[in-house]
Amino acid sequence: QAQIVESGGGLVQPGGSLRVSCVVSRVVFNRYLMSWYRQAPGKERELVASISSFGDRTEYADSVKGRFTISRDNVRNTVHLQMNSLKPEDTAVYLCNAKWNLLVYWGQGTQVTVSS
Repeated sequence: QAQIVESGGGLVQPGGSLRVSCVVSRVVFNRYLMSWYRQAPGKERELVASISSFGDRTEYADSVKGRFTISRDNVRNTVHLQMNSLKPEDTAVYLCNAKWNLLVYWGQGTQVTVSS
């Protein structure tokens, strides 16, 4: 059973930047596709970005392309999401997801609020 702990959320003004991170333990980290999802109140959970097990491929939602960057460190079992040019519509709980074959694990999420 994986343990996933997110950090780095908070309040930021529009146009600002924030980095959220998650640390994964108790699994062979470099087997896993890692993703960040987000869920805003009253909205469905949406995929924000994904990164392949060795970091050679990334994918982004159209709404964040050019603003967000996902990266991973397979030595520290960590995934980061660097978020720039933040907009109020980016406000949500950001959740880290690990997937390998049929195994899927979620973190508890970290709140990101973009407001002036």
